Amino acid sequence: MRFKLLILFFFTIFSAFAQEIEQPIKVVDSLYREDQFYFNFTYNKLQNFKGLSQTKFSPGICLGILRDMPVNKARTIAFATGLGYSINIYNNNLQETSTNSDTNSAYSYNLLSTADFTKNKFVQHYIDLPIEIRWRTSTAASHEFWRIYTGFKLSYLIYDQYKYVADGISISNNSNPDFNKLVYGCYLAAGYNTWNLYAYYGLKPIFKSVEINGEKINTTTFNIGLQFYIL
Repeated sequence: MRFKLLILFFFTIFSAFAQEIEQPIKVVDSLYREDQFYFNFTYNKLQNFKGLSQTKFSPGICLGILRDMPVNKARTIAFATGLGYSINIYNNNLQETSTNSDTNSAYSYNLLSTADFTKNKFVQHYIDLPIEIRWRTSTAASHEFWRIYTGFKLSYLIYDQYKYVADGISISNNSNPDFNKLVYGCYLAAGYNTWNLYAYYGLKPIFKSVEINGEKINTTTFNIGLQFYIL
């Protein structure tokens, strides 16, 4: 009987000891970094040209990676820079007409009535270089915090396409030389935990020296939506 009690006592102690060993040890990383990857979804609006208007919802998608570089001991202030990829779609009433159907090397432009077409849009693909300064309430033990990130973004156009459809007529052009290859603007991302408002204001026009009736098209972009971060 004593032997059985001894065996029972032994296994009870061993089980408790094993459970204690199996429990994960939480290690606080005092050199943590935040928000290494980002993704955003936006509504895109063209602005700064009279008569130019959106005809449908114009979406944008952007994703990339950032290197977080804290500058204070609490790691609540940081700089970040990285690399991203974005696609911007603009459903609008600006018609592109190629004046050389063989090479698509020259275009003329016209503002259409929305009744004149069923589809009129251009799509732009960019490689992005964001540079930002960050403020947040993060700690080494929690990833739920308030943030305000603001910065400057350079974007290089790598591909563009124009699509027009009306009354059975379909026109498609790409690699328009009238687009500025390099554009830039300022942006702001602010929120708590997962949900963050995002806004981008373009400072350089998307077109070079394009005119309609003698008036230069100085249109820039304003994008607003949501941004998400992943460690």
